[in-house]
Amino acid sequence: MEHPTDSSRKTKPRGPHPHKALSAAFCRTVAHPGRYCDGNGLYLHVEPSGARRWVQRLVVHGKLRALGLGSFALVPLAEAREQALANRKLARAGGDPRAGERRAPGIPTFEEAVDKVLAIHGPAWKAGGSNAHRWRATLGEYAYPRLGGKGIDRVTSADVMAVLQPIWTRKHATAQQVRQRIGAVMKWAIAQGYRNDNPAGDAVTAALPKRPVVVRHQRALPHGEVAGAIAAVRGSAAGVGLKLVFELLVLTAARSSEVRLATWGEMDIGARVWTVAAARMKTGREHRVPLCNRAVEVLDQARRLRADSTRVAPAELVFPSRRGKPFHNATLSGLLKALGIGAVPHGFRSSFRDWASERTDHPREVIEAALAHVVRNQTEAAYARSDLFERRRRLMDDWMRYLDGPCRQAATAPAAG
Repeated sequence: MEHPTDSSRKTKPRGPHPHKALSAAFCRTVAHPGRYCDGNGLYLHVEPSGARRWVQRLVVHGKLRALGLGSFALVPLAEAREQALANRKLARAGGDPRAGERRAPGIPTFEEAVDKVLAIHGPAWKAGGSNAHRWRATLGEYAYPRLGGKGIDRVTSADVMAVLQPIWTRKHATAQQVRQRIGAVMKWAIAQGYRNDNPAGDAVTAALPKRPVVVRHQRALPHGEVAGAIAAVRGSAAGVGLKLVFELLVLTAARSSEVRLATWGEMDIGARVWTVAAARMKTGREHRVPLCNRAVEVLDQARRLRADSTRVAPAELVFPSRRGKPFHNATLSGLLKALGIGAVPHGFRSSFRDWASERTDHPREVIEAALAHVVRNQTEAAYARSDLFERRRRLMDDWMRYLDGPCRQAATAPAAG
């Protein structure tokens, strides 16, 4: 039999069942995270944090169960072995080692409560059995060793903390799922009158460590390289419609979805205004976009393209794809990637923002209004009743002129060689 200090040993080896495979010295000094078998279904779980706890796996009433026997710091090896042997004898005789944890007859254990919750909600879930399976898998691995055999009325916030803390930073998404599922079971218990509080609630929120928020910025170009990106897209082999989508997106500093789903009903070419409905805006508010001269030219090209096309497309869509549907954002991103342009569609809003701040004297509130950003200061918002439309028109005209020079030079430059 391999030695228990072998770092690959996380489950019991094949062959005969081990018996007293661990030693007290090994249990005190083992540092490699894993699960180490001693015998009688007893395992020492070593967490990446160095914490050690006892878990026994055995069959109770025909079902494989995981029983938590406590921390190694409180339960030495000899005591864990004694308890594991007693549990195994009781289970083989048809008893339930967890029955003593119930407060009174008729109070379900946490695991039994989970079964009842799944019986109620399972049929209504879209994924049906697969969702129930995931519940049992995650709770079985992380919650049952500590909570499974406890009466639902006896589970405390300390118990929930003991379940969540080892995985809160290491497997945060899983820990959140486990907590949400424990909370759902506790809400059922409250509704049934088994308890009057949720031990997975606010107290646990306050006690668990805060995770640092990682801000991932959208990839964007320096504003001096944006004109070159427009020139590269114009000269590419991409479809004309996709090229026009990209150029209008840059010229208006709009969001990708606002441009790709634009309709002719939103466009007032004579007044050079594009009005995006509130339902299509991230802010939930109608947004007027001033159209510079080049933006109007882009829209004229889109109209001529549609008139010359035999494709079937919704009559109102400004930029239909070859299949007559709106372009997907991934198509636009793919074009930029194929051309070696180091930005995503949304990143051109950042390029515009940097240019406006660094190279112009336009006020911050005008720039923010051009990006359709919400004014977060309540006092400031109370006075910001105007959308500063005419001032934004001057800003967008300046942006067009900034881009037009390099683009025009690129278009008229003689071919190399």
